[in-house]
Amino acid sequence: MPTELILHHYETSPFSEKIRLILGHKKLAWKSVYIPRIMPKPDVTALTGGYRKTPVLQVGADIYCDSALICDVLEHVQPEPTLYPAHLKGVSRIFAQWADSALFWAAMAYNLQPRGAAQVFADAPPDAAKAFGEDRKAMAVNMTRLRPADATCAYRSYLRRIAHMADEHDFLFGIEPCVADFAAYHPLWFTRTQVPVLAEILSVTPSIGEWMDRMNAMGRGLPEKFSPADAVEVAGKAEPRPPGDNLLIDSAFQDDHGIPLGSRVAVTSESFGPEPTEGELIAATRTHYTLRRTDPRAGTVHVHFPRIGYVLKKADAQ
Repeated sequence: MPTELILHHYETSPFSEKIRLILGHKKLAWKSVYIPRIMPKPDVTALTGGYRKTPVLQVGADIYCDSALICDVLEHVQPEPTLYPAHLKGVSRIFAQWADSALFWAAMAYNLQPRGAAQVFADAPPDAAKAFGEDRKAMAVNMTRLRPADATCAYRSYLRRIAHMADEHDFLFGIEPCVADFAAYHPLWFTRTQVPVLAEILSVTPSIGEWMDRMNAMGRGLPEKFSPADAVEVAGKAEPRPPGDNLLIDSAFQDDHGIPLGSRVAVTSESFGPEPTEGELIAATRTHYTLRRTDPRAGTVHVHFPRIGYVLKKADAQ
C-alpha cells in the first residue's frame, strides 16, 4: 500500500503551517501539493467529496481531514518524537483544541482587520481581497465572528497567558514540544510573518518570540513538489486501507447515533466550513468517522474525519 505523505496546502494557511512544522519536528519526507486559497478547488473536492478546508493529508486512497486528525496520523507514522507525551496526553490535547479554536479565531480576527488584510493582499489582483472575504463569509455561515476590537482584547490576554508558560520552559509544557506547542504556534506565526504591520502585539511578551524562534528552527521536513493532478492519479491507482489499518489508533465501532455501518451518511463541520461530504459509513470509532466514496477521477477513496468538531447524519436527513 502507498505510504507516501501528500499534503494539500497553501503557503499562507495557518493550519498548514502547524502540520508543516510537525513534519519538520518528526523529520518526515512529504509531497507538497499547492491548492487554491478559495473555491473552486476541483482536485481537492475530487478527493474529499465536499470538504474544502486546508490542509488535507493524503496517503494513497486515504484522505485525512482536519489538522487534529492529521496529527494523529503523523504520530502513527512516526511515533518519535511524540506529540503526546504520556504525562501530558490529556492536557496537551485539551490545550490544542482551545488553541485551534478560541486562540485561532481571536488571532485571525485581529490579523485580518483592515491594516492586516491590506498587507496580506498588497501584491494580489484588485479583486482578490473581496473574493477571499466572500469565500470565508460563506464558510462561516454558522459562526459568530469577533469584531477586531474584541479580538484584540482577547488576543492580548491569550498571549499573556501563553507567555506565562513560555517564561518557565523552552516549550509550553516542558523541555520538549508537544501538540500544544504546534497548535498555539500557527496563529501567532501568521501575525509575525504574514501581517508584520500588526506584529507589535507580540513584542509585549518577549518570551513568546524566543519560543517561536525555537519552534521555527525545527524546519518543515523534506518536502517534494507534487502536482494536484498527480495526487488525484495516485488515489485513482491505489486501494484504500481497510478500516482496521488506516493509520489511526482505534477501529472498534461506537454507535452514538443509531446509524449502522453501511449507511449512506453525510459528515459536516460543526461551524466553519458547512460543505458536507457524503458516502458510505464504514467506521465510527471513539475518535473518528470514515466514509467510503467514489469519484470519477479519484476512484474509490476512504475519507476520514475526527469525531470532535464534526456532525454525522444520515444522508436523507440533510
